[in-house]
Amino acid sequence: MTTHPPTVHPQQSAQPTQPPSASTPALPVDESLDLSGSGGPGGDGSGERLIDRIEHSDIVRIILVGLAALGAWTAGTVGAPSRVVGVVGAAALVVGCWPLVVEAAGDLRRRRMSMELSMLLAIVAAAVIGEWVTALAVTVFALCAEVLEDLSMDRGRDALTDLMSFLPQTARVVTGSQGTETSEVPLDEVRPGQVIALSPGGRVPVDGVVRTGRADVDQSRITGESLPVQVGPGDRVPAGSITRGALELQVERVGEDSSYGRIVAAVRRAQSSRAPVQRLADRLAARIVYLALAAALVTFLATRDARATISVIIVAGACGVAAGTPLAVLAAIARAARCGAFVKDGTHLEKLSAVDTVVLDKTGTLTAGAPRVVAVSLAQPAGESTADPMAESTAESTAAPAAGEDEVLALAAAAEWNSEHPIGRAICTEAAVRDLTVPVPDDVIYSPGAGVSARVKERWITVGRREGREHRAGQAVQETASAADTADDAAIVSDTASDPEAPSATSVVEVRADGRLLGTIALADRLRQGAASAVRDLGGMGLEVLMLTGDSAASATHVAHALGLAPDQVRAGLLPADKEEVIRARRREGRCVAMVGDGVNDAPALSAADVGIAMGTGTDVAREAGDVVLVGSAPADLVETVRVARRARSIIMVNFAGTVVVDVAGMIAAGLGLLGPVAAALVHVVSESAFILNSARLVPRPARRR
Repeated sequence: MTTHPPTVHPQQSAQPTQPPSASTPALPVDESLDLSGSGGPGGDGSGERLIDRIEHSDIVRIILVGLAALGAWTAGTVGAPSRVVGVVGAAALVVGCWPLVVEAAGDLRRRRMSMELSMLLAIVAAAVIGEWVTALAVTVFALCAEVLEDLSMDRGRDALTDLMSFLPQTARVVTGSQGTETSEVPLDEVRPGQVIALSPGGRVPVDGVVRTGRADVDQSRITGESLPVQVGPGDRVPAGSITRGALELQVERVGEDSSYGRIVAAVRRAQSSRAPVQRLADRLAARIVYLALAAALVTFLATRDARATISVIIVAGACGVAAGTPLAVLAAIARAARCGAFVKDGTHLEKLSAVDTVVLDKTGTLTAGAPRVVAVSLAQPAGESTADPMAESTAESTAAPAAGEDEVLALAAAAEWNSEHPIGRAICTEAAVRDLTVPVPDDVIYSPGAGVSARVKERWITVGRREGREHRAGQAVQETASAADTADDAAIVSDTASDPEAPSATSVVEVRADGRLLGTIALADRLRQGAASAVRDLGGMGLEVLMLTGDSAASATHVAHALGLAPDQVRAGLLPADKEEVIRARRREGRCVAMVGDGVNDAPALSAADVGIAMGTGTDVAREAGDVVLVGSAPADLVETVRVARRARSIIMVNFAGTVVVDVAGMIAAGLGLLGPVAAALVHVVSESAFILNSARLVPRPARRR
C-alpha cells in the first residue's frame, strides 16, 4: 500500500475559499453534516445571518413605506394638508408596490388571477378614496409576507441545491509505475479504472472499490445510516462518503454517474417539477381570489361601504397555500434524501403519500441479494433403485450420465459467467473459491425470471428454476411446502446466531445438459437488517404488504415466516410478466400500489406500479425504472420515506383546509364591518405566515455535532 500521511490543517472559523479536495478535509471527521447546509433557521452553514439573506432593496422598501405610513398617520392627527399626504403616500406606494406590480403584470400576461393582483387592487382602491394610512400599512404587511415567503422557499431550495457543494472538486490520482506518486487532478478529468488516494477525513469524490487500506467510512450523507461502516479491499465506497482512514480506491463511476451525482441530478429534476398538488394549490388560490372579488362586489352593492369592500379583498390569504405547498414538497424531498432515498419528481412523492399497497420483491430487496452456494446435489443416476417405480422411470428418462459436484458447478458457472443476477454471481463465486476450471460458453441466452442457457463443450447447459414449482400470477403459496421442497430445504444450513432477524433464505436451481438433469444447486441468502421490522411498520401504517418472488414456494414460505407474513401475502414462482400482472390487477381493483425491487426482472413491475421504488444496490435498469431510489437499500429507509411523504401530504391538507376556513370567516367578518382594512391585512399576513411556517417544519434541521 502506498502511504499518504494526512496533512494537519489549522482550525478555521470561516468556510475555505477553495473547494476541498478528496485528501484535504474542510471539516472535522466527527461532524455530522447537514443535507440542507443550514447552520440555523435561516442560515446556510457558512455563518450567513438571517438579515443577510434578505435583499437590501426589500429592506429599504419596507423601511421607506413604514416611515411613510407613520408619517401619514402623524399628519392626519396634526391636521396636515391632505395634498401633501397624498403626494408623499403616492411616491411611497410607487416604490413599495413595485415588486407586486411586476408579479401582477406577469400573472396578467399568463391570464392568471393571483393574490398579488388582488392585493394591488385593494391598495390602489384605498389610495383612491384617500385612505393613505391603510394603503401604506397594507403594503408593509404585503412586503413582509413576500420576504417571509422568499426566506422559507430559500430554505427549501438550499436543502436541495447545496448537495453538490459537498463533493470535492479535485482528486489525488495515484500515478507512477510503482504507484508511489500522486497528482491533484480536477474531478471532471478522473476516469473509471484510475486509482485515487484518500487521507483521513477526506470526502470521497467518486464511486469506487477499495484497493488497499482499511477504514471506517461515514456514509450518512448517502445512505442515511448514522453509524460508520468499516471497509477494506474489495468493498465498494459511494461518492459523498467521508473516510476516517487512508484508502486507495479504484474508480468505478464519476460525476453524474456516481451515487451522489445521481442524487443531485434527480433532485434537480424534482426541484423544477410541479406536483399535481402544487397545481391544485394554484387553482385553489385563484378560486379564493375570485371569491374575494365577488364577495367584495356583493359587500359594496349591499353596504356602499368602501372600507368594508377593501377589507374583504385584503383579508383573503391564499398566498399561504400557494407558497406553502411547493415548500412542503421541496422540504419533503430533502428530508427523504436525508433518510437515504431520493425522489425523482414531486409527482412521485405525492403518489407515495397515497399508496395503500406495498409490493416487495424478495431477492435483493428483503434479502441482502448476496446468496452463497451451500449445497450441490447430483441427480440420481439412471438405474438406481427407488421406492417409487414412477420416480425411477422419470429418473431414467431425465437424468444424464453421472457427473461430479465440481463438474455440475463448473458447467453452471460457465452458463452464468456474465450474469447480473445474484444467484448467477454466487455460483461463479463458489466456482472461483473451489478453484474450478470454468469452460468458456457460447451463445448465452438469458430468459428473465426463468434462467440462463449457454452452449458449453457442444452441450446446451441450462441453469434455472426447478420444473413443476411455478405458481400462477396472483396465487398465494400454500401454508405447507411439499415433501420434495422440505427435503431440499434440509440441505440448507440456517445461520441465525449473529442476527436473529436475518435467518437464511433458500433458493434451489437445476442444472441441465441438453434437457437432462445433472443436479441442483442450493443457495442461501440473508434477510436485510431491519427487514422484519420494516414489514411490521408498513403493516402498522395500514398498508397491505405483499411479497413476490420467482423462487420456489419453500423459499418464499421460509422468508415469509421470518418476516411475519401470512401465506396469502406471498406469491411464489413468478416470472417478470407475472409480477407485472399482480401489480396491474391490484391497480384495476382501485388500489394505489408501490413496487419495491432491485433487479432487471423487476423493471416491468416497477414501471407498472403507481410508484416504483428501486434499491440503490440493484441494477442500473431497476434504478432507471424506479421513481424513488433507496440509496442504501435499507428497508427502514423505505418506511421513513413513506412517513415523510404522508407527513407532507398531511401538512398540505391542513394548509388547504385552514386557508379556506380563515379566508371565508375573514371575508364574512370584513363584509359585516367587524374587520377594518389594517386588521384585515394583519389577519392576511398572520394566516399566510402560519401556513408557510407549517410547511417549513419539514425542512431538515441542521445536524448536531457528535
